[in-house]
Amino acid sequence: MPVSKSREGHKLPFTVIMQSDGFDLLRDGNCMLSHRAGAPVISIGVGSPDLEMVRGNFRIDDIVQTRVMLDCCAEADGIIRLWNAARPDVVVTLKLTQRAQQSALELRCSDPTFNRLWIDMQCATSEAFWGGGEQMSYLRLNGRRFPFWTSEPGVGRDKSTALTQTMDADGLAGGDYWTTNYPQPSWVSSARYAVHLETAAYSVLDLTEAGRVGIECWSANMDLELFDAPSLPDLVTKLSDRFGRQPPLPDWAISGAIIGLKDGVDTFDRFESIAASGAAITGLWCEDWVGIRQTSFGKRLFWDWKWNAARYPDLPAHIASLAQRGIRFLGYVNPYLAVDGALYQEALANNYLALQQDSDTAYAVDFGEFDAGIVDFTNPDAANWFADRIIGQEMLDFGLSGWMADFGEYLPTDVRLFDGSDPMEAHNSWPVLWAKVNADAIASRGKTSDATFFMRAGFSGVQAQCPLLWAGDQCVDFSRHDGINTVITAALSSGLLGNAYHHSDLGGYTSLHGVVRTAELLHRWIDLAAFAPVMRSHEGNRPADNLQLDSSPEILSHFARMSQVHKQLAPYVRAYCDEAAVTGLPLQRPMFLHYDDCAYYDIQDQYLYGADMIVAPVVEQGQDSRSVVIPDGAWVHLWSGQPYAKGTHNIAAPNGQPPVFTRADSTYADLFASIRTAFAE
Repeated sequence: MPVSKSREGHKLPFTVIMQSDGFDLLRDGNCMLSHRAGAPVISIGVGSPDLEMVRGNFRIDDIVQTRVMLDCCAEADGIIRLWNAARPDVVVTLKLTQRAQQSALELRCSDPTFNRLWIDMQCATSEAFWGGGEQMSYLRLNGRRFPFWTSEPGVGRDKSTALTQTMDADGLAGGDYWTTNYPQPSWVSSARYAVHLETAAYSVLDLTEAGRVGIECWSANMDLELFDAPSLPDLVTKLSDRFGRQPPLPDWAISGAIIGLKDGVDTFDRFESIAASGAAITGLWCEDWVGIRQTSFGKRLFWDWKWNAARYPDLPAHIASLAQRGIRFLGYVNPYLAVDGALYQEALANNYLALQQDSDTAYAVDFGEFDAGIVDFTNPDAANWFADRIIGQEMLDFGLSGWMADFGEYLPTDVRLFDGSDPMEAHNSWPVLWAKVNADAIASRGKTSDATFFMRAGFSGVQAQCPLLWAGDQCVDFSRHDGINTVITAALSSGLLGNAYHHSDLGGYTSLHGVVRTAELLHRWIDLAAFAPVMRSHEGNRPADNLQLDSSPEILSHFARMSQVHKQLAPYVRAYCDEAAVTGLPLQRPMFLHYDDCAYYDIQDQYLYGADMIVAPVVEQGQDSRSVVIPDGAWVHLWSGQPYAKGTHNIAAPNGQPPVFTRADSTYADLFASIRTAFAE
C-alpha cells in the first residue's frame, strides 16, 4: 500500500505500509501498530456480557466463548483483509480513510456473530496519555485500565475505604477510580496526537504496560479515528472541531453566583437574607420547584416536570420579581417520569415510553423507593414531545432560564427501544440524546444565547449539545477519590476533549454514613468555585444535616466576598468564552497544555484559568498553605502583587485568598490589579 497523500498532494501524518507478512500503521514514520502473521496484534471473538444494574450502578463482566488471532493478511485496492488460518470464512477488513479533521482506520467484520475486538497499539514508553471523558481520580491515564461505560460514579470510589465497601454492599454503589457519569473512548498523547474509538459499545483502554496501548471493544465493527496537530492546543481544537462546540455561556451565568436552595415557600426569605450579605447573585436555583419525595437517601424530587404550586405558591410572581432585579430562576429536570405523576400517563397514552423486551409493557426503573418510566428518545415523536411539552411549555414558557438536566446514565441493557437498537450500545449514547432534547428545546424558543442547562452525564458527541458540564455528586469531604479535589481533575480531563465549560456543586452533594460538610470544606469550596466559569451552590442530598451558605455569618461573609471576586472576573471569563467559541479550548486547562514539560504531566490539583491565570485551590484537609508550580514567564501573586519566577513555591492560603497567580504582561493586568485593591486584606 503506498504512502497516503491528501488531495493537495501533501504527505499525511498517518499511513499504512504493507509488509511481506503484515502491515504497519505509521505516524510521521513512527510505528503505532505493527501486525505480523507471527505476532498478530488484532483479534476478534464472541462474548456475552454478565451484567447487573442497581440504580445506575453496574457490575460488568465478560464471558468470552471464542477468541481468534488474525494471523493471515492480504491487501488489494487499498483494503487489507485479515483472518485466522483455521477460520478463513471470517474476515476483518481494514481501510485507512482521510476525513476533514482526522484519519480513520475502518474495521469491519464479515460475521455478525463476532462481537469482540482487541487491538494492541504501541507507543513510546515516555508518552503520557490524558482524556477518557470526565475522569475523577486520575488526569494522567498511564498505568491503569479504563472501561468506558456511563454510570453512577459511586460513593467513595475507593475500594480500600469503609465508605466504599459499605456502599458496594448496598446496591453496588461504591464505585471505583474509573467509574464516571461521562466516559469517552478518546485519549490525547503528549506526542501531539489523539485516538478516538467511534463506537457506542462498551470499550476499554488498557495502559497497564509501558509501551502498549491495549484496546478492547464489545463490537467487531469500529472506526479508529486518528488526529494529529503541531501542538497540544491545536490538537484540542481539532477534537472540538470533531465533536462540536458549545455556545458561549450567557452573561448572567458567569457574572455572579447562582444560589441553590430547596426550601419551598421559605426559599425566598432565605434568598433575601443571602442577597442582603452583599453577595453578587445572578441566579436562584430551586431544584424542588417540582415538589419533594422523601426517601431514606434523603430529600429527593417528585419527577413530574412542572410547577408544584403547593410547595411554591405564587412562583410566577416571584420569577417576574427576580427578573426585574436581573436574577434568573433555574429548575431541574431529568429524562425519566415517575409512574405516579401526570406526565407519565401522558407519555404512556402516546406510546412514548421504552418497553420491556418481551411485552408491550412500559419498562419501570427502580430509582430507590420509587419507579420511573423511560421516555424513548430513539422515537423522534417522543423526543420532540419532551422538548416541547415539558421543557418548552412547562419550563421555558413558564419563565425558567436554566436547569440541571440530570441523569442520562440509567438506560437498562434489557430495554426495548423504538428504533430497534441494541440497548448495550444505546446505553452509552443515551446522554447525548438527552442533551440534544434539551438543546433543541432551547433552540425552539430562540434562547440558545440566553438560557442554559448543565449536565453530568455524557459520551462522545455530547460536546455539540451540552453547553455546560458539572462534576456530578461529590462527597462533602476531602477524600482522595470522591471529594473536592476530583472536580479539578474532572474539568481538566473533559476539557481536553472539547468541553469548554465546567463547574461543580459548591459544597459537594453526597452526605451519607456520617459524612457531613465541615466549615473548612465549605470555605475551601467557596474559594475553588469563584475561579470556575459558573459559581453555583447546592444544599446537598441532606440539607438539614449539613452546613449551608447561610449557616453562619462567617461562611456567608466569605461567600459574599468570593462571589464579588467571581463577578469582577467576568470580563476575563467572557474573553475566554469567546475564544472557546472559535478554538474549542477549555477555560480550565492543565499546565502542560501551554507549557509542554513532562514535569507538569501529572499535575491535577492546580490549573491554568485561561492562559493568564494559575489557580491552585486548597483541596486537602488541614492545610493553611500549599505548594504551587509556576511555569516560565513573569507571574504575580493575585492578592499581594508579589512577583514569582519559575519553580515550586510554598504559598500561604488563608480562606478568601486561594493561591492565584496572573501573568505580569497580561492584557487583563489592570483588571487583576483592581481585584487586588478591592479584595486583598
